[in-house]
Amino acid sequence: MARVAFVMDKLLRKIGLSGRSFVPMLIGFGCSVPAIMATRTLASERDRKMTILLTPFMSCSAKLPIYALFTAAFFVEYQALVMISLYVLGMLIGVLSGLVMKKTLYHGNPVPFVMELPNYRLPSPKSVGLLLWDKARDFLVRAFTVIFIATLIIWFLQTFDTRINVVADSSQSMLAAVGKFIAPIFTPLGFGDWRAATAIITGLSAKEAVVSSLAVLTGTTITALPQALSSLFTPLAAVSFLVFTLLYTPCIAAIAVIRREMNSGFSALLLVFYQTAIAWITAFVVYRIALIFF
Repeated sequence: MARVAFVMDKLLRKIGLSGRSFVPMLIGFGCSVPAIMATRTLASERDRKMTILLTPFMSCSAKLPIYALFTAAFFVEYQALVMISLYVLGMLIGVLSGLVMKKTLYHGNPVPFVMELPNYRLPSPKSVGLLLWDKARDFLVRAFTVIFIATLIIWFLQTFDTRINVVADSSQSMLAAVGKFIAPIFTPLGFGDWRAATAIITGLSAKEAVVSSLAVLTGTTITALPQALSSLFTPLAAVSFLVFTLLYTPCIAAIAVIRREMNSGFSALLLVFYQTAIAWITAFVVYRIALIFF
């Protein structure tokens, strides 16, 4: 990792960061929560805050079930190409956001890159075990509790109606009501169905929840879901939906960690609105361009 950071230093300086920021961003492809925690290793407060705000643009592994579902449903022959394109798009939007932040919120240059390049050594099993336990415990205590609470809230909204009666059909739930209310926002993106909007809301608890929510709302199983999606999306709308889920606000656990690491609820809330706006604009542009050519 030290050598990778050294190699990436020159490239990251073009967007106002040092090579050290590459490691948290790389971790972000796995999960945004430990990636944001990893920014504690950055010496500069400016670099740390800027890295925290850019890391969620890296496509975390929780979004893979969404990509797998939609590519299997609409792009069977181009599954690998579509997935790679999504990852590249996330990185490009991150780079553009970094350039904007460099010119606006975070003026100045990153700290000089000084890092010792240690010799390659095989770590002892005891050291690895202690480190894994410490990081896993920190993740479970801080992130899982937030995810658990968010899941309970989503379950409550999906199970009861406005009169706190248990619903037999999820379309009558409070969550569906919220989805129907915000669905017109997504109509210009090609997916104005309330079920798609509701799935996006449940994605706030955990991104993989989008898939299970679509299965519940369409009344089908996970295995049969690719066929059921044809009633909700056209291929172009599916592309737009994938772009939006790639870029919109991270899960509630990541938002909570951002608030704690930046010691500012306002910054976390600003990131939520910023990423959602970027996601909407990008999905709108992609959908409209696709309509012209297809």
